[in-house]
Amino acid sequence: MTTYSSSWLDDDLDALRDLARSFCEKEIQPNAQKFIDQHHVDRELWNKAGDLGLLCMSIPEQFGGGGGTFAHEAVLIEEQARIGDTSWGQNVHSGIVAHYINDYGTHEQKVRWLPRMATGEVIGAIGMTEPGTGSDLQAITTRAIRDKDEYVLNGSKTFITNGAQADLIVVAAKTDTSAAANGISLIVVESGSEGFRRGRVLDKIGQKGQDTSELFFEDVRVPASNLLGSSEGLGFAQLMQQLPQERLIIALSAVAVLEAALEHTLRYTKDRHAFGKPVFAFQNSKFKLAEVATEARISRVFIDDCIDRHLRRALDVPTVAMAKWWTTERTMACLDECLQLYGGYGYMSEYPIARLWADSRVQKIYAGTNEIMKEIIARSL
Repeated sequence: MTTYSSSWLDDDLDALRDLARSFCEKEIQPNAQKFIDQHHVDRELWNKAGDLGLLCMSIPEQFGGGGGTFAHEAVLIEEQARIGDTSWGQNVHSGIVAHYINDYGTHEQKVRWLPRMATGEVIGAIGMTEPGTGSDLQAITTRAIRDKDEYVLNGSKTFITNGAQADLIVVAAKTDTSAAANGISLIVVESGSEGFRRGRVLDKIGQKGQDTSELFFEDVRVPASNLLGSSEGLGFAQLMQQLPQERLIIALSAVAVLEAALEHTLRYTKDRHAFGKPVFAFQNSKFKLAEVATEARISRVFIDDCIDRHLRRALDVPTVAMAKWWTTERTMACLDECLQLYGGYGYMSEYPIARLWADSRVQKIYAGTNEIMKEIIARSL
């Protein structure tokens, strides 16, 4: 296959890839089934990653981060996806939660939380989705009522990545129930707060090692100083500003999974024999894999362009919506073709292709469904 190299890579990132690949292969891959069985990664994994400087790599050094860019996060995202892991929620922790604090927090908030997130001492989550809202963020019902120097939170969240282990949750709540988007604020809740409790780890089709949980807030009192932003009512705008990076992370993960699936399937079809010859030797197999290889290349070129734009702060909302929609749709379709080439073994969970297929289906749903992505794209036409 023709060699292709992403334009945003350099020697520094290549060296980081070696570290990230070694970490994923040594610390995650051998424990994959253990994480699935217990429905969460070991807490020690976070600490080890922090010791190696793999957490919060795009956060400024003055706040304990690596002082890098999104490209540094992208390398780890790719390496984690390459081994087929979805148990470790570092993408949410480093690529999303840390940036809400870095971009909207006060100096005191950054000093208080970011260094401990970079070491793995504190695990981050974000509480947006509620049982009755899905992609409709303006309809959230969790409330945060100001009471002197505190907010009193009541409500619930669901489908929360890192929910069972999180020490810090950025919660989207209504501080003004008479307003829609303008009534939403982001408030940081720490796990030891009285009235905060976790529900069950949800039983999902895939991503079974990820501690996706329900969260409940019953008269939870947090300091008013935990508000992110200079005033109430900025939460919806903050969410809209950060969601493009979240969607880029998902699109990049989808491309890396597609590339991994192609690699697995090529190896399998060349080794597996049927009717006296390798499965790859059949015209149908070759044609299907030629199609998948082409889809993978198109997706890779598109996502690399998006990363280049994002690094220049030039990635617009419709384009990243296109990327999230296109890559997750094409990856799922290609995974189905790859799984088919495995025959009955493709349906066995011990084969990587089966886990990749099951774990990837949700990518068309979270961070805004693909139907929402098409709505965003259509508005720009």
